[in-house]
Amino acid sequence: MLSSRHRLPSAIFLAGRRRYRCAPYSTATDTRDLLNSLSLQPPRPLNLRTLLSFGDPLTPSSVLSSVQYVLDEVPRRLATRIRMLEALPFIVCSNPHISSTLHAHRDSLHKLVSVQKPTTMQENQHFAGVLEDLVARHADDVPTMAKGFQECSRYISSQDMTDFLDRAIRNRISVRLIAEQHCAISLMLNQPEGRDISIVDMHCSPQMMVEKAGHFVGQLCESTLGATPGIVIDGHTDATFATVPIHLEYILTEVLKNSFRATVEHHHRTHRSQSDRTPIPPVQVTLCSPSPLNPAQQSHPRFFSIRVRDQGGGVSPENMARIFSYAFTTTAKGLDGDDDNIGGPYAAQHIGGMAAVDSDAGGGDLFGEITSKGLQTGLGTLSGLGYGLPMSKLYASFFGGSLELFTLEGWGSDVLIKMRCLEEMGDAVI
Repeated sequence: MLSSRHRLPSAIFLAGRRRYRCAPYSTATDTRDLLNSLSLQPPRPLNLRTLLSFGDPLTPSSVLSSVQYVLDEVPRRLATRIRMLEALPFIVCSNPHISSTLHAHRDSLHKLVSVQKPTTMQENQHFAGVLEDLVARHADDVPTMAKGFQECSRYISSQDMTDFLDRAIRNRISVRLIAEQHCAISLMLNQPEGRDISIVDMHCSPQMMVEKAGHFVGQLCESTLGATPGIVIDGHTDATFATVPIHLEYILTEVLKNSFRATVEHHHRTHRSQSDRTPIPPVQVTLCSPSPLNPAQQSHPRFFSIRVRDQGGGVSPENMARIFSYAFTTTAKGLDGDDDNIGGPYAAQHIGGMAAVDSDAGGGDLFGEITSKGLQTGLGTLSGLGYGLPMSKLYASFFGGSLELFTLEGWGSDVLIKMRCLEEMGDAVI
């Protein structure tokens, strides 16, 4: 789904990856010494303007300045994540999935700190290849950890799991932003003038993003359930704003998957005898651009709002409290083998999507399987884990936005997404 404009072609970095050699794997003592050293240098808050400044203006000197920032900040953030993993209860940290994630982070940290600081564009090409490898290696960290937490659900509380995953995923988002922005400006330096492949699109069209996500999700829904709702886009359809497109893409895809499947399943349940004759109600997406600022409001944050409204049956009150919980779906398939609630609250209330791997209407496993193959947004495959909504909420809130769900049980739900406009956002801390 991600357009070629926002993908980072890897061919330019292949030579660098082949020629890169890191120091031999360090001992446990070396690891501990390195972590102790980095613990004295906690990650520094960085505003988005500073991160983007390395590419404006874009020069070889600015790219090398970005190298220095990457080497200063990414190891600190990797070290933070390592310490978070090490702080888990011993029996949880001993789980093969959690343990493999921890070892991969230690290895990545050593590789990054052992690379020689680039001083030329050719050396930077090699360095960018190292960063690409690092990002690719950890693409499946979230589903891997989720499997580990599922197996260790009796040894860690739901709240502790949620707190850990929130912090770990936010840390992961910041590492990817820093690494991918450097890869982007390294690539732009070798591209024709005027081609912008920065991580931030200054003129992102929400209407186009909704249309692309809707087309993708519609195909999944049709192939899985045999029907799909239409999608109606209204409001400020011509508006654009500055955002990280891949974040918005992930959020829209997850929310629309929930709404599309919910609508089809609820329609079939309520129109069993005349489902062939009664049209499936469309999912309505309303776009709302922020009002222009007057001088007295210059310091106020601005948000682009997107409302997704469906007639998918809604969510019961008892499940609303758990709708954004990782633990609900990762622990639902318990040690006694009970699968009744594995789909999470959305599946329990006829609202599916990536979280729904079991439902009365059937086809949930196939839907999740197709989705896992069809959607890659730098997060790995999340099929069946129920992480779609909580991670969407994290992405929306990363720059100060929000994602809320309002429901009318028996009728449908509204999801209100507020994305911070990044045009003038010099205070965004990552």
